[in-house]
Formats: sequence, C-alpha cells, structure tokens
Amino acid sequence: MPYANWNTMSKTSGIPYRNLILVVRADPTICGHSTEARNLAEAARAAGIENVHIVSYPLDVLAESGLPLKPLDSVAPYSPGIFVDRPEPVGDYKVLDGRLGYAIAGHLIDLVNRLPGRTAIMNLYLVPHGQMVMQSVETLRGMGTREAPATIAEAVGSDVTNVVANALSTGQLGAAAIVLQNYLAHDLPVAVSEYTRKLIIEAGQQVDERLKTTFAYQLELRVRISYPAIDTSVYLSVAEQAEQNASVLAGRGLSPDGFLLFLSRLSKAKGVDDLIRAYRASKLYGKKVLAICGTGPDADRLIELAAGDPNIRFFDDVGDEEKLALMHNCYAYCLPSKPRPEFTETFGIAIAEAMLSGGLGPVITTRTGGIPEATGDHCLYHAAGDVADLTSKLDLVASMSDWDRGGLSRAAQQYARRFDRAVILDRLLSAPAIRAVA
Repeated sequence: MPYANWNTMSKTSGIPYRNLILVVRADPTICGHSTEARNLAEAARAAGIENVHIVSYPLDVLAESGLPLKPLDSVAPYSPGIFVDRPEPVGDYKVLDGRLGYAIAGHLIDLVNRLPGRTAIMNLYLVPHGQMVMQSVETLRGMGTREAPATIAEAVGSDVTNVVANALSTGQLGAAAIVLQNYLAHDLPVAVSEYTRKLIIEAGQQVDERLKTTFAYQLELRVRISYPAIDTSVYLSVAEQAEQNASVLAGRGLSPDGFLLFLSRLSKAKGVDDLIRAYRASKLYGKKVLAICGTGPDADRLIELAAGDPNIRFFDDVGDEEKLALMHNCYAYCLPSKPRPEFTETFGIAIAEAMLSGGLGPVITTRTGGIPEATGDHCLYHAAGDVADLTSKLDLVASMSDWDRGGLSRAAQQYARRFDRAVILDRLLSAPAIRAVA
C-alpha cells in the first residue's frame, strides 16, 4: 500500500485481535507516551479487546533513571482488564543493562503464550522497546508453538534520529543500521507526525550515503503517520464541570479568563524565558496573571528570571483534573516552543489538549517541528525565539473581543477532535499491514 495520511480517512471498523500489549515507560513517568499508552489501553477495552497489558519497568528502575515522575498516589487507576506489568530484571550484575531487556522480552513471550487468541504488540518510543519486541517475536516464530503477534512501532523522532545521528557522528555505523532495520522489521512502523516521518527518512538517507543501503526508500514506502491518541471526551466535557472548575481556580488564586497559561515541561526548548519577557512587555502585564505550570530542568533559572514578580506564578504540582480546569478557563494558552539541538517539538500533545478543552482562550504558539499538525493553523503563530513577535501576539489577543477569541477556540476544538483515542486505535489495528498478519 502506498504512503497515505490516515488522519484524513474516516474511522473503519472491526479489530481482529483479542489481546493488546503496549511496551512503554508507563505511569508514573511524566511524558506524552505514558499518557498515550493509557489512552490506547482504555480505548482497547472500550472496543472489546479482552486482555490489555502495559509492559514497563520496575518502579525502582524508573526512580533511579532521572526521568520526571508523578507521585504514585496521583496515578489514576486503570479500567478493569488493563494490567501494568513490571517484570524484574533477569540475571545478576554480570549481565549489565541486558537484565531489563531480557526480562521484558521474556515477559512478552510468556504473555503471548498465555493469552488466548490473536495478539498485537505496540511499542511506544522505539529505542529500546523495539528491540525487546522484535527479540520476543523472533523467538516465538522459532518456537513455532503459537502464532506470532502483529507488531506496531511508533517513533516520536528523537528515538530514531538522535540515536542515528549520534552513531554516525562517532562512526558507529552498525548501531545506526540496527535502529532503522529494527523499525522496519515491525509489521507497521508509524510516526507521530509528518514532520517526524520526514526526519526519519532523512536519517535513513544519511545512513544510505555511508553504508550504500536502501533504508530511505523502505522508510518512504512503509512509514505511516499516526497522531498521538487523546481521550477527547474528558476535555470536551470540562465545560459541564463548572463547580469543580471554580474550586480548582479558587485553590490556585486564579479567576476565570484572568490568566495567561503555560502548561508543559520547563526546559529551554519550550521557550518559557521568551514568554516571561514578552508578557512583561505586553498589554496583558498587570491585567492578566501569567501562570506557569510544570516541572523540568529549567525551573530554577525561570524562577530566578521572574524575580519574585507577583504577576508571574509558578505551579509545579498540577494534576490531571486541575489541568483541564486551567486550560478551559485561561485567557490564552501559550507554548512558545523553539527548535533546540537537544529537542524539537514533533507534535505538541499539550496544544491539542488545550484546543480540546474549549473556553474562550485561543492557542498562541510557533510553527516549530510538528506543531502545525497539532493546531491545524487554528491558533496565533509567532516566530520561534522572537520575543518582540510574541509580544505582538499577546497584544493582539488583548485587543480581541470575546467573540473573536471564542471563535478561534471553537474552530480549534473542532479540528482537534480527530485525535480521539478510539479513532487512532481503530486505524492502527485495522491497517492493511496488521490485517495481513491476522
């Protein structure tokens, strides 16, 4: 099947699998993939898939990893029929890092052998989960005792391009080839945006130039786009929870439509420093509070930049329910993301969530990476890293009527409905490449 953007297609029907296994850094890790794993798992149960397992790492391993983690008591329970498996490392200290890989790959084999009917396995974030998945599948095929599962590999971009770029720069060409070949070994390789897909193909071209391979051609032919799966229902219904919303805002000392919102990771690539400077120079300063919500490596520097300004407030403990109320009630949601060597936005899940939450507040953001695919251009753009341009967009919002702001917000909400988790899952498990396995 030639390349196509499924997100322009209508929902199909009929999922030919009884079991779904998701390999991912699951909750309590704070990242888009953990949220997407939860959304895909819940959508699978709602679609009638009998057994859903999220396979991840032991909690002590996550705690030692340096990844941002939620407090365990803040992690919402999963629906009945969804299990989070955290297999313990296999072997002793002499096995080094292979202990976790063998544990997860071996656990996948045990699950497939135990679960009745056909199974699909999807790994989110290719490196190293893709290697674990394909190792288990190759073993199952060799054993010949059970039908091998269908496999889906979702790449966010950096999990392929970062490793490939590093391997090429150090002359480790074999490592670059392993990453791309593993990706293509899956029945269905997908990317989270067209921007990401192009990055991956470009990585293939770089490897081809050095090794005389044909990775770019294969990637161009086979990689599909599958946008991140979002539980749209909780965002679309937030307007009905007026009493709860009011309670959240009062608890944070905020008022409806009285604050400009940033809610994402506090890192240089997110452009929060630009936002602070632009806000102080804008017509919104002193009239609307700037609420900066999130944690991250840049937190201390940003707090120092704000210098105790009472108009700028930091919140590092915003939960999922509070997030809904804040997004719905903000004067505008701003994510001034900019490309950085260590990170470029490949989609922008927080933007799509803000759009789905509705309310009067429009989105202000940049055209960085895959962000335009998340916004559908139903937003106000400023040039990435340009404080003066961001200031002008804040001033523009300040001059807009509620009708105009609301109109932009309504159009954005309608566009973002396409990221519904049920639709995304259905397209993945009904794809021709996956049906061919079934």
